[in-house]
Amino acid sequence: MKNKKLIMQIVLIFAALILILGTVFKVKETEQVVITQFGKPIGEAKTTPGLKMKMPFIQKANYFEKRFLEWDGDPNQIPTKDKKFIFVDTYARWQITDPLQFFKRLTDERGAISRLADILDGETRDYIANHDLLEVVRSVNRIPASSGSIGEEVGDTLIDINEGRLQIQDMILKSSNERASDLGIVILDVRLKHLNYVPEVQTQVYERMISERIRIAEKFRSEGQGEASKINGERERDLKKIQSEAYRKAEEIRGRADARATAIYAAAYDQSAAARNLYTFVKSMETFERTFDSTTTVILSTKSELYKYLVDFE
Repeated sequence: MKNKKLIMQIVLIFAALILILGTVFKVKETEQVVITQFGKPIGEAKTTPGLKMKMPFIQKANYFEKRFLEWDGDPNQIPTKDKKFIFVDTYARWQITDPLQFFKRLTDERGAISRLADILDGETRDYIANHDLLEVVRSVNRIPASSGSIGEEVGDTLIDINEGRLQIQDMILKSSNERASDLGIVILDVRLKHLNYVPEVQTQVYERMISERIRIAEKFRSEGQGEASKINGERERDLKKIQSEAYRKAEEIRGRADARATAIYAAAYDQSAAARNLYTFVKSMETFERTFDSTTTVILSTKSELYKYLVDFE
C-alpha cells in the first residue's frame, strides 16, 4: 500500500509539474508572444516581459523578435531610365510592430522575409528604372576636386542631378512601408548596398576607359615630342651661336697676333742692314724647307733672291 501511495504521489507531482509548465511561460525583454488555440490566435499579444499564463495543452505560445531584423536581398539586373543595365544589391532593416497582425498575415519570419523580398525588389526595380544611372550613383551636385592624377581634367564636367541616390532610397522606403502597412511590420531603412554594370557593359566601359587613357597618353607623348623638338632646336641654335662667336673671337685674336708679329718683323727688319739680311736669309730658308725636298727640280732666274743663296752655298 505504501508503495502504491508513493507512486501515486510521484505521478500527481509529475502531472502538476507538467500542468504548471504548460500553463506558465516567460516573455523576455527582446520577445513578444502571440497565443494560439488550435492554430488560431486568441487575445492580445504579450509584449511586456515577465511570467504569463495560458491554457495548457490546447494553447501555444508563439515567440517573435522585438529587436530590429535584417533583410539582405539578392543582386538583381535592372535597366535604368537611360538604358544602362546594372546589378543592384539592396539590404534593409525591419521590425515587428504588431505581432498579432504579423502572425495573421505572415505566420513567421520566413514568411516575412519572402514578402519583404517581393515588396523591396519590386519597389527598387520601379524606382531604378525611372531614373538615369547618374541619379542612382550620385547623391549631390558638386565640382570634382583634383586628385593629382596625370591627365586628369578638372572642371565643371559633372552633369547636375535632380534627386540622387539618397532620395531614391527614401522613396523606396516610403513606398515599401505603404505596401507593408497591413503586415504588422515597419521597414526602418533601405540601402542600395552595391551597384555594378552587367558583364557585357563592364567590358564596354573598361574598353572606353582604356581608350581614354591611351588618348591622354598620346596627347602627353605628342606634347613631349613637341617640347623635345623645341629644346633641341634651341640647343642647336645656341650651339651654332656659341661656335660662331668663338670663331669670330679666335679670328680676331689670330688677326691681332699676325698684326703684332708683322709689326715685330717689320721693326726688326728696319733696325739694321745685318738684321735685314738675317731676316731675309731666315725667310728664304723657311721657303726652301717648305718648297723643296730631295726630288725637287726647279728653274730659277739669276736675278732671283733664292738663286743668290744657292750660288753662295755652292
